[in-house]
Amino acid sequence: MMGHLGGFMRDRNRAAGVGRIGGLLLAVMGLFHESAGAATGTRSGAEVTLSAQPGTPLDAQARVLAAEDMAAAARHGEVPLVLVGKASLALKGNAADALFVQVQSASLCGSAGCSTDIYLQRQGQWVKVLDSVSGPVEVLPTGHGGMKDILVDGSDRWVWKNNAYVDTLALQE
Repeated sequence: MMGHLGGFMRDRNRAAGVGRIGGLLLAVMGLFHESAGAATGTRSGAEVTLSAQPGTPLDAQARVLAAEDMAAAARHGEVPLVLVGKASLALKGNAADALFVQVQSASLCGSAGCSTDIYLQRQGQWVKVLDSVSGPVEVLPTGHGGMKDILVDGSDRWVWKNNAYVDTLALQE
């Protein structure tokens, strides 16, 4: 019987040690993530606030731009919530006001949350320049090609290239 208890005690001590090491590893990773964010300036962006603005011109435009998503939600018997936001993406001046659109419904949102699309107005038409990103969106003071960089979900940086935003991870490939 003591042999069984001795094995149990050894296993319990081993598990406790692994737990402590795992906790320490998570703490170190958290510190690294915070210092990496501070070193790259990712903490200095302005978060884009999305809000429901029913009856406003911004809401009406968002509903037109998100017509396919609205129809998909309707096919599931859902009345989606439309959230909109606006921010300037131009590094200089205010000629590049962007419209941020998020359509929320059970059928459209997944485990990563709901996706946000970003549009710029060009020659009187709204053009999608960033498609389906999930998580909080920040507009950074840094930029490329005359447009500000965008940070999604705290770590995913998008930069302006060839008239659209591209993920910096895709640029590395």
